[in-house]
Amino acid sequence: MPQILAHASFPEKADRTLSTPVQEIATIAIRKLYKHYGTTSALRGIDLEVQQGELFGLIGPDGAGKTTAFNILGGVMEATAGNALILGLPARDARNYIGYLTQQFSLYPDLSVEENINYSAGLRLVPEDQIEARRTKYLTLMQLDRFRDRLAGRLSGGMRQKLALCCALISEPRVLLLDEPTTGVDTIARREFWDILASLTAQDITIVVATPDLDEAERCDRVALMYDGQIQQIGTPAQLKADLGLQRLVIRTSALFKTEQALLTLVQTGELADVSTLGDRIEVLTPDAQLGKKQVRDRLAQADLDCDRIQPEVATLENVFTTLLRRQGSVPQSLPFPRSPPESAITPASTIAIAARDLNRHFGNFHAVVDLNLDIHYGEVYGLLGANGAGKTTTIKMLCGLLPISSGTMAIAGETGDLRSPALRQRMGYMSQKFTLYDDLTILENLQFYSGVYGIPPRQQREKIRWVLAICGLEGQEHLLTRQLPGGWKQRVAFGASVMHEPEILFLDEPTSGVDVLARQQFWQLINDFARNGTAILVTTHYMNEAEQCNRMCFMVAGRKVAEGSASEIKAAQPGQLFELRVAQLQASYDRLRQHWEPWRVSIFGDRLHIVLDHSNQELPQVESLLQSANLPLLDTQSLPFSLEDAFIGEVQRAGGAPP
Repeated sequence: MPQILAHASFPEKADRTLSTPVQEIATIAIRKLYKHYGTTSALRGIDLEVQQGELFGLIGPDGAGKTTAFNILGGVMEATAGNALILGLPARDARNYIGYLTQQFSLYPDLSVEENINYSAGLRLVPEDQIEARRTKYLTLMQLDRFRDRLAGRLSGGMRQKLALCCALISEPRVLLLDEPTTGVDTIARREFWDILASLTAQDITIVVATPDLDEAERCDRVALMYDGQIQQIGTPAQLKADLGLQRLVIRTSALFKTEQALLTLVQTGELADVSTLGDRIEVLTPDAQLGKKQVRDRLAQADLDCDRIQPEVATLENVFTTLLRRQGSVPQSLPFPRSPPESAITPASTIAIAARDLNRHFGNFHAVVDLNLDIHYGEVYGLLGANGAGKTTTIKMLCGLLPISSGTMAIAGETGDLRSPALRQRMGYMSQKFTLYDDLTILENLQFYSGVYGIPPRQQREKIRWVLAICGLEGQEHLLTRQLPGGWKQRVAFGASVMHEPEILFLDEPTSGVDVLARQQFWQLINDFARNGTAILVTTHYMNEAEQCNRMCFMVAGRKVAEGSASEIKAAQPGQLFELRVAQLQASYDRLRQHWEPWRVSIFGDRLHIVLDHSNQELPQVESLLQSANLPLLDTQSLPFSLEDAFIGEVQRAGGAPP
C-alpha cells in the first residue's frame, strides 16, 4: 500500500510538550502594527507574539489583512507604523532567516523539480557543497525524490506546493511564512502537507500559516482570528472553542427544510444561537445542551415534526469564527434569488436528473474514468470527492457534453440522444474548476454576455445582474475588469453567472477553491436554495467540511467509485476505530508509531496524535507497548468518531491510494 509520507526522523522539539512554559523571548513580535493604502486601513494596530517552534495559524475572511501582515513579516513591504521583529531584528533585516510561500504559484513551470530547487538555492546563496545534501533531504521528506526531472508545470497541485516548500526550505530558514499554501490541494495532499509542517516545527522552525480551511486550523498550536485589519481572538483551538460559550446539537430528521424553518424562530427569539442544514442533518448552537434539546423538541412538537435523534457534539473552530463575526454583524446577508414565474411544477425529487451507466473515458492508454454508475435526483446535492487525478473533472465534462465518452450510456434531464444540443445546454449550468469569465471584460460585461448566451429576457437580465453584484458585494464596482478581482471574488462572480438562467441541472467543479469561510457559507446557502427549488446539483470539492453539506456523495479513486452514501452513512461504515493520543513527546511518538503502522493511519492534530486501528482490542495495547519501550509516555487515550476526512483518506488508501 502506498505511503502518504516517507518516514523521516527529526530531533524532538523540547518545547512541544504539554507542560513546558512559554519562552520569554518571542521569535516573532508585532507591536501596534498599521498599514494604510491611501485612505484604506489594511492593518489597524495588531499585536502578536509567536514562539520558537510554534505552528501558528492566521485565519480570517478575504480582506482581513492576512496577506498584508505576511508581506510586512516577509520584508516585502514596509509598515505605516508599529514594529514587526523577527529573531529580534526588523523584518526587512531578517529576510535571510525567513522562508516565504506566497499565495501565487512561485515556481517556474518550464524548469524541472531539481532545477527549481537549484535556482532557489542560488538566490539564497546556499553554499554549493551543501546544495545536494539539502536537496536530497527535502525531496525525500516531501516524497518528490522520484520526480526530480519532471517539469514543475506538470505536477499536481499538491506536488507543486510541496516543491514550493522545498524551495523555501533550501536555505534552512528559522521562520516559515505560508500564505494559504494548500488552496486547490486535495485532501490527502493537505494532510501530508500538515504532517510535514508538524515535523518541521520539531526542528524548532517557527511557522505562521494562513488558511481558509478551519479544519486545517485545528492542527495549529495556536490561532489568531483576524477581521477588518484587527486580531479579534488568540488562543489554542481548544481554548477558543471553550471560550465560545456555546454547545452544538446535531439533529437527524427526514424533514430537513421544514425542521430548519421551524427552529429559526428560536434563533429570532434568542433561545438558540444558530441553526443550519448540513447535508443529511441539522446543526444547532445553544448556550446549554440539555435546555437546547428540550427547546428543540418542544418547537418541533408544536410544528408537528419528528426527529430521529438529537446528539450533542463538540463545537468546531468554524462555529467560533462565524459566531464571532455574526455578533459583529459581519456575516453576509442571504438575498433571495429573483426567480422567474414557474412555467411548470417543480420536478419531483424521485425523478432522476443525471444517470450514468458503465461510463468510461480513455486518454490513450490512460483510463481516467472506469465503469462509473451514477443516479442523481432533482433537488439533490451530490458530491464527487477524490484526490487530484481521480477522474472528477473528466466525469463532469462528459456529463456536460464537453468531452465525448469512450463507452457507456448517459441520460441528462431525460435526454439520451444529442446531449450537446443547444436546447439541453440551456437547461444546464456549469462552473468550471478554472475561472471561465473573460479577464479583459468588466464584471458587468461578463454578466451581460452570459445573460445573452443563456437567453435571459432584458428586464430579467437587469434584475439578476443586480442580484449577482449584491451577493458578491460588488455593487458600485461592476465596471472593474475581472482580472482586477482576487481569486475568491472571481469565484463568486463565476457562480452567479452560472445560475442566472435558473438551470435544472448545475455542475460545480471546485466552486469555492480559494474562497474564505464566510463566502463558502454563502455559496452553500445559495446551493441549498437552488436544490430546494428542484435543481439537481453535482459538485466537487476538496474541503471535507463542505462535503458534509451534500445529501449524498461518492469517493473516487483512480477513476473508480469506491464508496457512496450520505456523510453519516459513509462515516458509520468505516472499519476500525479512531483514537486520539495525548503524549508527552509528540514528534518522537509520531515517528515511532509510523514505523509500525501504515503512515496514513497516524497524524498530528495540534498537540495530539490521531491513529486509526482496525482491531483496537489487539492493537491499542501494542500502541502503549511501543511507546513505553521507547520511553515515550502516553498520557491519555480517547476514542473519537471518524470525521469525513478520516473516512475519505481511509477509503482512498485501502483502495490503493491517490495518483502521484
